[in-house]
Amino acid sequence: MTVILLDDNTALTRKAIQIMQNNALIGLSLVLLVTWFFLGSRIAFFTTIGIPFTLAATFWILHALGQTVNNAVLLGVVIVLGMLVDDAIVVVESMYTRMREGVDSVQAAIEAIQEVFAPVTASVLTTMAAFLPLMLLPGIMGEFMLVIPLVVTIALAISLIEAYWMLPAHLIVSKPNYSSEAHASKIRSRFGLYRVQIFRERFTQKLKSVYIRFLIGSLRQPKIMLLGLVLLFSSAIYALQSGKIVIDFFAGEPFPVIYVNVKMPEGTPLDYTLTAVQQLENNIKAQLARDDYRDMASYAGFYFTQVEPLFGEHYGQIILSLNDISPQDLTHLHQTIKQQFKKMTGVKEMSLLQLKDGPPVNRAVSMKVQGADFESIQAAVVDLKRFLESLSDVENISVLDSAGSMELALQLKQDAIHRAGLSPAQVIRDIRLLARGEIVSSYQYRGEEVKVRVKASYQDDTNADSQSMLTNWLQSPISFFDTHSDKVLSIPLSELVDEKYQLSRSQIRHYNLQRVIVIEADIQSGGRNTLEINHLIQAYWHDMKIKHPGISLDFSGALDDLEETLAVMPYLFLMGIGLIYLILGTQFQSYFQPILILVTIPLAFTGVVIGLFLTSNPLSIYTLYGVVALVGIAVNASIVLISAANTRLRAGMSVNHAIVYAARRRLIPILITSLTTIAGLFSLASGFAGKSLIWGPLATAIVWGLAFSTMLTLFVIPLLYKFFMNNSKQV
Repeated sequence: MTVILLDDNTALTRKAIQIMQNNALIGLSLVLLVTWFFLGSRIAFFTTIGIPFTLAATFWILHALGQTVNNAVLLGVVIVLGMLVDDAIVVVESMYTRMREGVDSVQAAIEAIQEVFAPVTASVLTTMAAFLPLMLLPGIMGEFMLVIPLVVTIALAISLIEAYWMLPAHLIVSKPNYSSEAHASKIRSRFGLYRVQIFRERFTQKLKSVYIRFLIGSLRQPKIMLLGLVLLFSSAIYALQSGKIVIDFFAGEPFPVIYVNVKMPEGTPLDYTLTAVQQLENNIKAQLARDDYRDMASYAGFYFTQVEPLFGEHYGQIILSLNDISPQDLTHLHQTIKQQFKKMTGVKEMSLLQLKDGPPVNRAVSMKVQGADFESIQAAVVDLKRFLESLSDVENISVLDSAGSMELALQLKQDAIHRAGLSPAQVIRDIRLLARGEIVSSYQYRGEEVKVRVKASYQDDTNADSQSMLTNWLQSPISFFDTHSDKVLSIPLSELVDEKYQLSRSQIRHYNLQRVIVIEADIQSGGRNTLEINHLIQAYWHDMKIKHPGISLDFSGALDDLEETLAVMPYLFLMGIGLIYLILGTQFQSYFQPILILVTIPLAFTGVVIGLFLTSNPLSIYTLYGVVALVGIAVNASIVLISAANTRLRAGMSVNHAIVYAARRRLIPILITSLTTIAGLFSLASGFAGKSLIWGPLATAIVWGLAFSTMLTLFVIPLLYKFFMNNSKQV
């Protein structure tokens, strides 16, 4: 006996945790650097330590809810990681400004929280509102992704506690003194720190001055600004529809295990199948370096699929367990295995099964060919398989129509039975007695029922082959009473039946009360996506179904999961937008200002498309989660900006002065919150923390979308605010 470790899922989990640890370390360092650059070392330290505190509390609550550490939980952490200090930064920046003016730290904390409590709470609630509808996502995608909005919501709620309670308390206890006179005298003795502080103050003042000059210029050219915005958004839509952005809805990390399925012609002996599989295994081993794979095993008599095991002497399978391998090397390995298969003779069919992490559990192409009889179904399957083979994007085509062993089919000869004075029922009963017997009685033995089965005997030569045994069996006598001679006579069974040797069916699948043969296939990475391929098949079948009357197709697999998800997502997105609108309407007590803030959503979407195009990352379901995150993140800058403008407007300023003052006042906190969010995800988006086909595109979407939307928000929102507020006053 030999024990071989073929599949080790802990390797994937360790890799995911390692990537998360690397990203957390790099992200924390970058967040600390950004906050130090704008606010100084003390505030940077107390702000940054809020991230591990919030994550620790989040994991504690998830554990109490029965959740485990898995890729879905880590995906939620990736999404929320950069948002955890956004509310804290707005609070601490407001405190910092007051303390630099000489206000006591306790009083500065009270005034800061009074100033920003409403907009910060509203910004966190809008982010929660963007995610909460995703908890209603149906199907297997909903079950798999349910924990992501849960993680985001819990983490954001805890971050509010940290921002309103713990962070101000830390700053007060540290007894900082940021008043200009005291601070300058304190740090003059440390010339280096004094120079850093002077540079920091001059840089922020210069940044505000440059921004205001550009903002005033844009306010004077509203048509050019809005036209440029429309052109950018239109370009993003065009890039998405024209195929400039790769769409791979279920892009994910493949498991490092490949199943090579081998199907020999029906009736192939088990030993011959095993020899062929072992030969293929040796050929594959010869093409691989020993460090490329953990181990390999081959067997015959059955093989596993994604939905069921298939049994039969003509089935064989090889399990190849790989070490860490890149997607490019994996594609090359697939080609190597296919080339080795082409060199083999006598093999009927070969396919590769590559599992992926997470939904969908089915293959990209999976369709049920339904009908009343298998002959008609098989004719349709031949045409469909030929069409799939003509598509360059489709590979690993398999038909789940497994043939069984050879069988003997008997058809009653009605005339011969009638001439012998027998009835069909009597002949059938005799055949049953010859084949497997009949239960005629039962009795109790030691409290258990024992059944008595009577089986007819016939002469059998144990040394004969199966064909001779069947011939002898067919010569078994069937007794009948001859009324003419008044005697009991017998006649061989072969005289009463027509025999036919044929392949049996190992399984008869049914779906909606009809017989079914299933066709499955995979789609090559970088080719057309699942929707496009399945729509091509549907269009082909629309033209071919006249040739196959009574046959219908039922599409399942990844298409089912995808269509179910995509059908519901727009409604959930609108639900999230509606919740955000209600929160903003309550915050601003206005009908049109929430609409003004929601303009940032298409700005963020434009940034996502640009980012995916420049980085060549695919648009996937996970990327769409990043877009949902952006819906909540992107509006935050607009909320604090418009809130500050409304405060100045109520104080008696004109619309122009109010929005310019608010933009200048909120520029630094907006930049810090955006930069810290970007810093928290930058290592994942760039691949510094490790490559991930799930987290990388998602982080890229958030980083590029937020960077683009923040820059446009700083110019577009003031422009729209000025336009709408002036028009509303005129009305």
